[in-house]
Amino acid sequence: MTPLFDQRLTLLSQGNNHHYLREILHGLERETLRVTSDLHLSQQPHPEALGAALTHPYITTDYSEAMLEFVTPTYNNPQEALDFLAELHTSALNALPDNEMIWSASMPAILQGDSSVPVARFGTSHTGTMKHIYRQGLGHRYGRTMQTIAGIHYNFSLGDEFWALLGETDDSKHLSLQAIKDSGYFAMARNFRRYAWLLSYLFGASPAMDKSFFAGQAITTLESLDDDTLYLPWATSLRMSDLGYTSSAQASLPTPYNSLDSYLATLRQATSTPYSDYQKIRVKVDGEYRQLNDNLLQIDNEFYSVIRPKCVPLPGEKPTDALADRGVEYLEIRNLDVNPLLPLGMDAAQARFLDIFLLSCALKESPKMTQEQYRQSNENFALSVREGRRPGLRLQDENRERTLREWAYELFEVMLPVARLLDNANETDLFTTSLNSEVRKLDDSSLTPSAQILARLQEGKSFRTLSGELARQHGDFFKSRPTRPEREVWFRQLAVESHEKQRHLEESDRISFDDYLREYNAPGTVAALVTRATAA
Repeated sequence: MTPLFDQRLTLLSQGNNHHYLREILHGLERETLRVTSDLHLSQQPHPEALGAALTHPYITTDYSEAMLEFVTPTYNNPQEALDFLAELHTSALNALPDNEMIWSASMPAILQGDSSVPVARFGTSHTGTMKHIYRQGLGHRYGRTMQTIAGIHYNFSLGDEFWALLGETDDSKHLSLQAIKDSGYFAMARNFRRYAWLLSYLFGASPAMDKSFFAGQAITTLESLDDDTLYLPWATSLRMSDLGYTSSAQASLPTPYNSLDSYLATLRQATSTPYSDYQKIRVKVDGEYRQLNDNLLQIDNEFYSVIRPKCVPLPGEKPTDALADRGVEYLEIRNLDVNPLLPLGMDAAQARFLDIFLLSCALKESPKMTQEQYRQSNENFALSVREGRRPGLRLQDENRERTLREWAYELFEVMLPVARLLDNANETDLFTTSLNSEVRKLDDSSLTPSAQILARLQEGKSFRTLSGELARQHGDFFKSRPTRPEREVWFRQLAVESHEKQRHLEESDRISFDDYLREYNAPGTVAALVTRATAA
């Protein structure tokens, strides 16, 4: 522990200061595929009974038309976010056709090549058209099968009083509250990058995948477990490996996490700089868009990272413009697999550990990262997702190598007083209970989700069979849950209202899509674009 960490911990422990930790806000986004009863990707459009994916506040689609995304409101208690997520699952399952179910794993069900992955559609409005073309571009750049990989995003924010208190412990007292928050969130993000390998070890849940993901290609980097399943014996999260959501093109980007300004500069450069491989795809072919542009990133959200600083954008506003105008509101944690052994893909104990981990990242010193340190953090993470459970696995900590287990124990020592602080703030012992549960995985890797899943597979079931069985079990669980009639009415009303909102958007466009896209890609805020596009 460091003097600054101890000082901050002491300050939060004084008087009623620990009550500021009750202001933590949590939100969840869970991606999941609709699959048929024979475990193939659904080819049907987003069910109308679920509402319009473009405008529904809680149920949308992500990359593929077959990928549902459930988005919760924010809550102080993560259990409440999980409860709302459960309601979304039940509502969605009740609206699906009888021959469809919700997939249980991060890696997809049976695929039949790129052409079998329907790209998400969002109607004919300029906003919806842009979202569709962006996803078309992703398909051309990375392949459509990558658009079937699912995860859980954990959105986390600390209250203003917490940040004001933390500002008393360093040289940021002269800064505005928002500047203190921006600096604090980026310090958190740097520490998260340094230690994200620990979350892969503890919660990675995709050590195996279906062979159909590769459409018959010979894959020499994975081993065969059976006729239908590929795996790596020590892997924790193939989803987060170079087989999943990574981009070699983005590997050249400079470290973006040293400040809000450096983050904005990195993303704005990437969204305005043509990339030769994407120029070969071409933006338009025979008058039809293939991608939004040929830049390294089509839009800000194409930046694939385990963590993103976020600010809720206004309609039509770029994420970078929102951050530049109003600063960081929360962090989006993006490296969490869907645990197929759990109905929701995660549980409250995991959420409490994430709170401990993230608060520790906020309280620990967080020096700015050199390019070499950023590269090193990426390499440690890559090792953890492919070989995290390998006995004696060594990671690079600055100028020395150390085992993952040794380093993890050191981090748990740092997190213990943070867990106790959260217990005091919430009048519970559940945070230290969660911490004690997770530390046992360091001595016994068989307790990790990735090891438990592999053990089930090695009993003789293929990835597709086991995942299908778990999907049916989870579906039965959600359908059997008691529902409140007033909530069912509310969800139906939300669906109807979302269709009405989409129709309004489609009727309100007043400029051509080419002009809309041209203005969106222009530097600066898009507030004027939104006004012109919808003016009568």
